[in-house]
Amino acid sequence: MAKRYFGTDGIRGRANSFPMTAEVAMRVGMAAGMSFQRGDHRHRVVVGKDTRLSGYMLENAMVAGFCAAGMDVFLLGPIPTPAVAMLARSLRADMGVMISASHNPYDDNGIKLFGPDGYKLSDELEQRIEAMLDQEIDINLAGPDGLGRAKRVDGVHDRYIEFAKRTLPRAMSLSGLRIVIDCANGAGYKVAPAALWELGAEVIAINVEPNGFNINKESGSTHPAGLQKKVHEVRADIGIALDGDADRVTIVDETGAIVDGDQIMALIAESWNETGRLAGGGVVATVMSNLGLERYMNDQGLQLHRTKVGDRYVVEHMRAHGFNVGGEQSGHIVLSDFSTTGDGLVSALQVLACVKRAEKPVSELCRKFEPVPQFLKNVRFSGGKPLEDKNVKQAIEDGRSRLGVGGRLVIRPSGTEPLIRVMAEGDDSVLVESVVDDIVSVISDLRTAA
Repeated sequence: MAKRYFGTDGIRGRANSFPMTAEVAMRVGMAAGMSFQRGDHRHRVVVGKDTRLSGYMLENAMVAGFCAAGMDVFLLGPIPTPAVAMLARSLRADMGVMISASHNPYDDNGIKLFGPDGYKLSDELEQRIEAMLDQEIDINLAGPDGLGRAKRVDGVHDRYIEFAKRTLPRAMSLSGLRIVIDCANGAGYKVAPAALWELGAEVIAINVEPNGFNINKESGSTHPAGLQKKVHEVRADIGIALDGDADRVTIVDETGAIVDGDQIMALIAESWNETGRLAGGGVVATVMSNLGLERYMNDQGLQLHRTKVGDRYVVEHMRAHGFNVGGEQSGHIVLSDFSTTGDGLVSALQVLACVKRAEKPVSELCRKFEPVPQFLKNVRFSGGKPLEDKNVKQAIEDGRSRLGVGGRLVIRPSGTEPLIRVMAEGDDSVLVESVVDDIVSVISDLRTAA
């Protein structure tokens, strides 16, 4: 059944427009609050957010909904998404909520829901909550004597910093490393620089002055140019870029070159395999990960398992099949020995641990494979089902035929934006780009005609 509210990563949209309105947020609080009440104990939910202006509105609306459902609300303030997942477990909450649109600009926002185990909700649970949102649910709310309370929780930043630090060996120090950290004016702006400094590094922090409007603005993991420039300027050993809710990471080596999520997964998998720590005999990635990663894993005697796009699906496959390393090319890296979701800071710390052990430059250590030429274009398309059009289907079939067995073609609607994403890869870069351009042209013609 198609979802009206939930996408690949919770509910997301333009702030103060459907579905990201105060009314919907309050109803999500009501519906989720009722869905997660089990037993007679006082039920609690932890709520975090990033630094968007609209976070105040949505946070207060969700507090009202949860309290109306009879749940006590623990407010965490601006804090990374993985910290919310961790604190849901640590504080024995019945669920967790992160108010964030991740890497999107400030005028978007979103709601991510976690269960008491710190994992994002399954499709089935999301559908159950979604079914309640358009119903009259007021009659099932708490009575006057069963309403919830809300309070701010102190010390949550310190808890998360200590958690992140403990993912490294006890004796390991980052002393001697000069690190530039770009926090995207987002949720990690306090905790990430502090954790790196406490571990002994020389830290240069940029984009750590959020004002409600500048989250992800020409900064962070999706806009690393400023980080690349700063790494050159201060002659840093490494640059680390987080996104708005700090659940993804992009690395910049000392030369200014980008190290994406595929290279990070390859590095960590190889390191963990050498020490006997890697579980599952490989890595879980999505259909968007580069074919070069798959070939590299095979050369190492390991396997690459692919899922549909979304770190939630990566995690589900990891749990079902016993893997402990997975993620996305975009930098959502899931290390299940530590976290239940993507964690940009923890992933960066694992890269730094490899750097310290090898005593090699990041440019030498983190370039594990040569990526196969990959080309991606987005086509804005809201309304209709362009992928079911006969001309689009024919263009896709022709593209697959042209790429042959040595290439890959992935066409999918975005789960967070009104876009159709067209990606192709293969050893011939000219052919790959031509295939994508031809398919995009057919979809664009269809949009124009509509």
